[in-house]
Amino acid sequence: MSKPEGKQVILNVVLAEDHQTVREGIKMLVNAQTDMRVVGEAGDGAAALDVVRETRPDLIVMDISMPEMNGLKATRKLRSEFPDVKILTLTRHDDDSFLEQLIGAGASGYVLKQSAPAELINAIRTVGGGQAYLDPSLAGKVMEGYIGRGLKGERKNDVSDRELEVLRLIALGYSNKEIATQLDLSVKTVEAHKANAMRKMHMRGRIDIVRYAILQGWMQDS
Repeated sequence: MSKPEGKQVILNVVLAEDHQTVREGIKMLVNAQTDMRVVGEAGDGAAALDVVRETRPDLIVMDISMPEMNGLKATRKLRSEFPDVKILTLTRHDDDSFLEQLIGAGASGYVLKQSAPAELINAIRTVGGGQAYLDPSLAGKVMEGYIGRGLKGERKNDVSDRELEVLRLIALGYSNKEIATQLDLSVKTVEAHKANAMRKMHMRGRIDIVRYAILQGWMQDS
């Protein structure tokens, strides 16, 4: 985020959306806020990568259904190349399997296109501030999947506080490198804590971590 001396912190945002009318609407909405601005636009996933390389934004609002390279593939590439850039996915899809792919790709937030404009702005602020965000209508589906697998929200006795802290930061969208810096650990140690916690709690992947985080209230309290 840019912070001119004596002025409010401004969140720099890139918009990746193939429908120009929708993109222009989101741009007007974002630029109407005092704490954020659009610094770049793209109509497909490949162009989004180029724009991020040029502008180095704080956050990208990523449509999923785009030509050339869809938002899911672009999200994976962005997380690999720019782990510090937060990704808020924008989609009409609300099924659990699709959400699982998005979580696995490393996006920090998920908002539905059919949600109110205020919900999108709230999501941008939340993700831009370093927290994870789930559209309220998606949270129920995530929990249904968790319960359907027979998993519970209780902490296992042999899961350490440090292992839980690593899981919490993963759920909030931080990369292993960022977690290592924040906790003053090596990346390998972070990876070990993650693997141990997942094994002890019978978690299969990142979506289980996010589901557990929702149960614990981590997504709201951070």
